[in-house]
Amino acid sequence: MNNAEPPVPRRRRRPSWAGRNYTLLTAAAIITNLGSHGALIAAAFAVLDAGGDGGDVGLVAAARTLPLVLFLLIGGAVADRLPRHHVMVAANALNCVSQAAFAALVIAGEPQLWQMMLLCGLGGVGQAFFGPAAEGMLMSSVSGEQVSRAFALYRMAMQGAGLGGAALGGLMVSALGPGWVLAVDAAAFALAGTLRMFLDVSHIPPRAPGGGLLADLRDGWREFIGRPWLWSIVAQFSVVVAVVGAAESVFGPLVARDELGGAGPWGLALGAFGAGTVGGAFLMMRWKPRRLLLAGTLCVFPLAAPSAALAVPLPVAGLAAVMFVSGVAIEVFGVSWMTAMHQEIPEEKLSRVAAYDWFGSIAMVPLATALAGPAESAFGRGPSLWGCALLVVLVTAAVLLVPDVRHLTRRTKEAGASVPSPGSGSASGPAPAGETSADDERSVGRLG
Repeated sequence: MNNAEPPVPRRRRRPSWAGRNYTLLTAAAIITNLGSHGALIAAAFAVLDAGGDGGDVGLVAAARTLPLVLFLLIGGAVADRLPRHHVMVAANALNCVSQAAFAALVIAGEPQLWQMMLLCGLGGVGQAFFGPAAEGMLMSSVSGEQVSRAFALYRMAMQGAGLGGAALGGLMVSALGPGWVLAVDAAAFALAGTLRMFLDVSHIPPRAPGGGLLADLRDGWREFIGRPWLWSIVAQFSVVVAVVGAAESVFGPLVARDELGGAGPWGLALGAFGAGTVGGAFLMMRWKPRRLLLAGTLCVFPLAAPSAALAVPLPVAGLAAVMFVSGVAIEVFGVSWMTAMHQEIPEEKLSRVAAYDWFGSIAMVPLATALAGPAESAFGRGPSLWGCALLVVLVTAAVLLVPDVRHLTRRTKEAGASVPSPGSGSASGPAPAGETSADDERSVGRLG
């Protein structure tokens, strides 16, 4: 008689939905976020250390964003035609080279404004091609009923890295100077690009030959404009991202320099925002609101608070608390938004639709950042920041008037479900205006 104990099955180290691609994408995102969040602080203080003012900081920020706006739609179409990981690696290589050159100029001493604008512009071009490809790659790497948890874990890892990168970046800028932080960011892009070379795209069906780049862009536009929830929220975020970006990339460093003590406290405030995003992602790993976009949109209102806190300005502890709350709120929106996109948009069009999403969301950022300095001169820093806060509240209230935003519901079973076409009236799509269920009301109750 054999009394041997049966072998104990080995415990899985990761859940079934966290496959090879998902793991590589998450690891690479952690690396790039560690570098890039510190680099954002470093770039602003590189301009200030070179003798620039708030207007110059805004110009450099606009120089980074303008090429991103110009090339995003092309980047989305390219990412749906070529292997997405090839596009991502090429974009990472461009970002690595541009940041390395920026670092060398700053370390060498007295970089010129036009040089910093040019190199930041090259970084924006890289991001224009990387963003849609990365979003499409991530969404195609997960499936099943746990997609929200997968997106939440990904964002929690990414934002946790941002938290460490912002805090460490602020301290490094104070201790070593901005040039070395930019050099670290260049190395991070090189390492992350190497990891992304090993992504597997064999599960993605080959794209059928189409009518060219313009035909792809038109197809993506029809997919985008045919969904009221999609274009209305993108229109909302064209304002939200612009004013929040101006407040945090231009006014934030200036308030930190004049009122809070410099780069270190501002890095801690950004770190508190990162901690909030980690907390929000952790929340979304457990909470699955049935009405995805209603829950997410309600959580956009707190994004007005950081601008108001800078307008006062609150002391560092108060500013950090406000940034933490806004971080939690934006993650509730972010996970809900990604889940809705994954649920509603066909896989072969993900990058193009993501490009229209990005394009609309950031189209006004160059204008807002470039005008931040003149607005401060014309109206004062405090009134300008209060104006930013008011705009966030107004456009968020307006988008709640769209029925699909209030009623688009989460599917309870995604396996085998087909993605509805715009306006198809599928039961898994948006509920008709005025129709709710008990589960819908419980979701809103948990949010409140």
